[in-house]
Amino acid sequence: MTGTDAPTAVLLDIDGTLVDSNFLHVHAWVQAFAEVGHPVDAWRVHRRIGMGSGRLLAELLGDDAERLGDDAKEQHTARYAELAGLLRPFDGARELVRTLADRGVRVVLSTSAAPEELEKLRATLDVDDLVQVTGAEDVDEAKPEPDLVHAALDLAGVPADRAVFVGDSVWDVEAAVRAGVPCVGVLSGGTSEAELRDAGAVAVVEDVAALLRDRDATPVGALLRG
Repeated sequence: MTGTDAPTAVLLDIDGTLVDSNFLHVHAWVQAFAEVGHPVDAWRVHRRIGMGSGRLLAELLGDDAERLGDDAKEQHTARYAELAGLLRPFDGARELVRTLADRGVRVVLSTSAAPEELEKLRATLDVDDLVQVTGAEDVDEAKPEPDLVHAALDLAGVPADRAVFVGDSVWDVEAAVRAGVPCVGVLSGGTSEAELRDAGAVAVVEDVAALLRDRDATPVGALLRG
């Protein structure tokens, strides 16, 4: 992109994009489903990490969602809290945020995480002074619905064509596409390049550190070079 059409805001997913947390969520959900008497294979859980918990529960519990959903969600919250000490930012995550902020880019973290999970993620990242944050409590519908992306655009104060989204799941990509925002996919959440591109990602890189290494590969690069 040129200086005249480059984005002025970067919207960043957190789980699986900036913080290595996806497989902790998988483990917590697998334990939660076992606790409520409805075991679910880990791979099926992983396929749905990144979408809102309500939809995840509906898809994985099926007809038992209404009866077991609340208990499963509580169990997940408890199990995830036990694993919180294993959370770590991906290499390059803080540097990416700081570099963008230093160049005057508006950075918004946009996540489907529940408030108690978001608190742990924010503490792990330690970049609150550089970003704005929107989470599940700010919208009616979580990803893959576009509500969180719209909320992030509102926080950034830019239209869709002046922003770029970075996320690791097909749900991130679908939400961005529905909001009219180009999405760069990262592989760090465990989703394949083919799936991210099929969902509509305009570019796919290995992780956020790759955004810093190759500043010509994605729409984010124009901002990092600025």
